[in-house]
Amino acid sequence: MHQVLDIVKDFFFINLGMAIYSAGWALFLLPNHITTGGGAGLMAILQYATGFPMQYSLLILNSGLLLAAWWQLGAKFALKTLYAVLSLTFYLGLGQELITQTDGTLLNVLGENQEGMACILGAVLNGIGIGMVFMSGGCTGGWDIIAAIINKYKNISIGRVLLYLDLFVIGSCYFLFHSWQMVVFGYVTLVIYTFAVDTMINSSKQDIQFTIYTKESEKLVEIIRAKTGHTATLLYGEGAYTHDQMKVVVTIVHKSEQVEMLRLIRDTDPASFVTFHRVEGAFGLGFNTIKA
Repeated sequence: MHQVLDIVKDFFFINLGMAIYSAGWALFLLPNHITTGGGAGLMAILQYATGFPMQYSLLILNSGLLLAAWWQLGAKFALKTLYAVLSLTFYLGLGQELITQTDGTLLNVLGENQEGMACILGAVLNGIGIGMVFMSGGCTGGWDIIAAIINKYKNISIGRVLLYLDLFVIGSCYFLFHSWQMVVFGYVTLVIYTFAVDTMINSSKQDIQFTIYTKESEKLVEIIRAKTGHTATLLYGEGAYTHDQMKVVVTIVHKSEQVEMLRLIRDTDPASFVTFHRVEGAFGLGFNTIKA
């Protein structure tokens, strides 16, 4: 029952996140011709240049990438991402349709010469929306899939891959608008968007150490291995009041796996006592490689 509720919850928040993300584009970024990084930014530039709706170009782009994600990153990740992409296509189309004026242009809800405010509001909504999707175990496709696959085989951070791609996309809008101001707006949008995402998911690039006091230590360790691919350390302890002997499970997982870990603990031993905290760096099998 818990697993069914978890799936429903994940897909609900993916849907809500895509609605909020699309609102940021439709209400603020697209009417002001502001771009940002990622596949969405690149497809927005294509829409500005040709008029071809970005939701359809994103759908085409992600069709091939989703096949690669299924093959390299697993069916669960790919299915959630597929749902996010389809939701994004629907909400982006609906949002633009609702604010399209009789002359075919998008209504600028903030009025003229409000590009600065538009990039702030659009970026905040984008970050909140994407943060919800990431926390639910999915992504919006595009650069995220490319970066995740590269990160699987190369010792380079996903953040660095995304940064290089984003700098290229935003800089390329100069050749369309011939305005450095629009390039600056794009970079400002990217910075605010990134900050909003990090705030939503509580710094996803950090890892989480769990300390679990449970009577089901052996069973929990096996489940952690099977479900996350991580292992754990068993510490031998004694209750100060009861003097009962116990084994304490200590494990470190990626930030994106925090919710999954809590669910695994809950389903294995609801009576367990759990603490967790962020760690600034984890090096070794399954994490980063030490470079000194």
